[in-house]
Amino acid sequence: MKRTDPKAFLPLNTIVAGDCIEVMNSLPEASIDLIFADPPYNLQLKGQLHRPDNSEVDAVDDHWDQFDSFAAYDKFTREWLAAARRLLKPNGAIWVIGSYHNIFRVGSALQDAGYWILNDVVWRKSNPMPNFRGKRFTNAHETMIWASKSEGAKYTFNYEALKSLNEGVQMRSDWVLPICNGGERLKDANGDKAHPTQKPESLLHRVLIGSTNPGDVVLDPFFGTGTTGAVAKMLGREFIGIEREESYRKVAEARLAKVRKFDKEALQVSASKRSEPRVPFGQLVERGMLRPGEMLVNTRGKAARVRADGTLATDGFNGSIHQVGAHLENAPSCNGWTYWHFKKDGKTIPIDLLRQQIRAEMN
Repeated sequence: MKRTDPKAFLPLNTIVAGDCIEVMNSLPEASIDLIFADPPYNLQLKGQLHRPDNSEVDAVDDHWDQFDSFAAYDKFTREWLAAARRLLKPNGAIWVIGSYHNIFRVGSALQDAGYWILNDVVWRKSNPMPNFRGKRFTNAHETMIWASKSEGAKYTFNYEALKSLNEGVQMRSDWVLPICNGGERLKDANGDKAHPTQKPESLLHRVLIGSTNPGDVVLDPFFGTGTTGAVAKMLGREFIGIEREESYRKVAEARLAKVRKFDKEALQVSASKRSEPRVPFGQLVERGMLRPGEMLVNTRGKAARVRADGTLATDGFNGSIHQVGAHLENAPSCNGWTYWHFKKDGKTIPIDLLRQQIRAEMN
């Protein structure tokens, strides 16, 4: 019996009006690849905040960010996290962003719900709002928690793509990006901020490039003015937004109507080596690319002999290309593909070139 694709029952590339928990509970189970959540921070603001020139700061004091107690906020957090986890595919993942007001409570609830925390990422704002009262440090960062649905899940992580974004250097867990301002900051009919906590597209670009692939379904249960949807659309991902506030939905819909999807070639990113097809070393021997009895060498001239079963032998020790390399280096592990070379026409050639030939045939 043919199984129906859960995507067929999803409101793809739309903004759903309503309470996020109720809407999530109405969607098909195990149908979402990634969730990006920017929940209420529960800032607990007391009174108005003014700048030194006595102008009022447009702080987050909206009704949706107000809870009667920590217990009420915790209950809300547990309920939306449970609804979100039900929606995630077995190898799905979630990102949750917050401030010091709420992120520690959210992190605890994530673990209690069965999620497996992969990283916390610090978004360090290059242009944060100053602390006008001078009684605390300038709050210059927010924290994002990245978690898989469960321990052992094979979540998406485009390591090489993130490394390329970072000029060939491994991406770290502290991201220096500006807050949303200038032309990117959306305004309402009165010229005021359309949303007090609108996130910059650069932040979502990095999240989606790193943890999704084209065609994946990304859900944002606190859609706001639609940054997640806008970036997902540009990057060829499907999105679902949930937003209960009509004013935010209108702004987001107008924004999304102007967004153009990048072409397919532009959506290609540097592939992770882990995602490439596995090629056993023995396949090189089976195909005659290397012959039993042939000698492999490392860069310092240490040698091992190829055996008919795809293992190597040297000085009374035999094993895989990785095991023999580790043995010769007295190391816990070794990447035999980069360690070993063969000789041809007087040249020393990495055996990895032979593996790449086979992989090219698979594509």
